[in-house]
Amino acid sequence: MSRVYVSDKIHEECGVFGVYAPSGENVAPDIYNGLIALQHRGQEAAGISVSRTDGPRGNILTKKGMGLVSEVFETGDIERLTGNIGVGHVRYSTTGGSVPENAQPIAMNYIKGSLALVHNGNIMNAEEIKEGQLYRGQAHYTTSDTEVLAYEIISERLQSDNIEDAVLRAARKLKGGYVCIIMSPRKLIGIRDPQGIKPLVLGKKENGFILASESAAVEAVGGRVVRDIEPGELIVISCDGIKSIRDLCGKKHAHCVFEYIYFARSDSVMDGAGIYEARFNAGQALARKASVEADLVTGVPDSGLIAAEGYAVQAGIPFTLAFHKNSYIGRSFIKPTESERKNAVHMKLSVIKGTVMGKRIILIDDSIVRGTTMRGIINMLREAGALQVHVRISSPPFLYPCYYGTDVPSSHQLIASGHSADEICERIGADSLAYLNVRDFKSMVGELPLCKACFDGKYPV
Repeated sequence: MSRVYVSDKIHEECGVFGVYAPSGENVAPDIYNGLIALQHRGQEAAGISVSRTDGPRGNILTKKGMGLVSEVFETGDIERLTGNIGVGHVRYSTTGGSVPENAQPIAMNYIKGSLALVHNGNIMNAEEIKEGQLYRGQAHYTTSDTEVLAYEIISERLQSDNIEDAVLRAARKLKGGYVCIIMSPRKLIGIRDPQGIKPLVLGKKENGFILASESAAVEAVGGRVVRDIEPGELIVISCDGIKSIRDLCGKKHAHCVFEYIYFARSDSVMDGAGIYEARFNAGQALARKASVEADLVTGVPDSGLIAAEGYAVQAGIPFTLAFHKNSYIGRSFIKPTESERKNAVHMKLSVIKGTVMGKRIILIDDSIVRGTTMRGIINMLREAGALQVHVRISSPPFLYPCYYGTDVPSSHQLIASGHSADEICERIGADSLAYLNVRDFKSMVGELPLCKACFDGKYPV
């Protein structure tokens, strides 16, 4: 079987998870399992911080490190992390280097207490905030926007009556796409950026409450989803129950479209839209827009499979698995530099030769970034005997970088920024190439307001 390594993908920055159990039960096992369920959102580093709400302030227990969740934590670690309130994180770096110092949670003690913070997204004005801290004589050596945010919350806490007021005051200064979960000695706090670019959901278990990046992670630990946190909402969970603060909520929302195209798990629901249904609908829209005669429809595992199913149903062409994916190849796709990406293994694919030999194939994937991977996959299919390969992409062409915590590279690295669809088709060696249109997003998620800046250059912040 022919083989290729798949590495040319857009990656999300992080996944966050928090639990508060008023009954006093240890939450580390649930956080660990929640992070396993969010592992797709980041594989560079993982961490958990816990504390006891009935214990001394500042007694935070933390374990974090580089690698997958299962590599960072051993059974003994989870047993030692005793506490009924806690936060967890999985990381893929965009702001800040891929080094142990940038692993989260960020846990700190200060004169009024302690906090542990996890963050997904990008604070665009972090340097400006840091300059303000320097001016006030409160600056610290920081390596990431997450640390800048943690210090800003502490600074505001020294002037506030409670932690939620401090978080709200700090959040008023932020620009970007973000969600944060903050553990104080007695409270679990979640906040979502006013546009709702990054996702955050509230869940419930018999023994307490959950905040998580995705609904699938809530359900993975036996919880039920209560609702999405609203864009701009600050939610406070304590022994008094749940309090919602909507001072930052506005009417202009812009949910990241790539959650629906690629980032989120297919069994998640975000802001009322099912991820599986959105990707299936995208495939159907592609078939309506760019049909072609073929013998089978297939998808690049795993990102193109659901859209491929939708295309096949709409086009009336059989859907067939044409690749075997080796799921045990390792995590080297997380390497953040271009040179490492070229030499690293993300996924190892093998063509099922008997499926494609002598066939005209429609190949579906979620995106083309640099074009190198797609060219390799098409070569594999031709070597295996495919007569034609027609490529269909369930997103529009990438034209602009992302500033909200997604690693869409600069425009000069995006093949569509400098080449037409016909030129890209020739470069990757396809018989034809078609993309989803921006206007087709309504077919995916209806009237849900989306951030589409990486496709149309219209940045919501």
